[in-house]
Amino acid sequence: MNMQELKLKSLDELRRLADELGEKLREARFKVATRQLTKVRQLRVLKKDLARIEMLLTHSA
Repeated sequence: MNMQELKLKSLDELRRLADELGEKLREARFKVATRQLTKVRQLRVLKKDLARIEMLLTHSA
């Protein structure tokens, strides 16, 4: 997800998306710990996307 796409979303959409990404990140961490997920880079992508959303939520509030 890039910043331009995120800036077009409303605050409610951003909050919902942040919740979804947080859940995905949690699930991915468990999968990495149990060696079910071999693409560890996915964790980095999820964390960066979540950080972008949280930054937008912080600055728009």
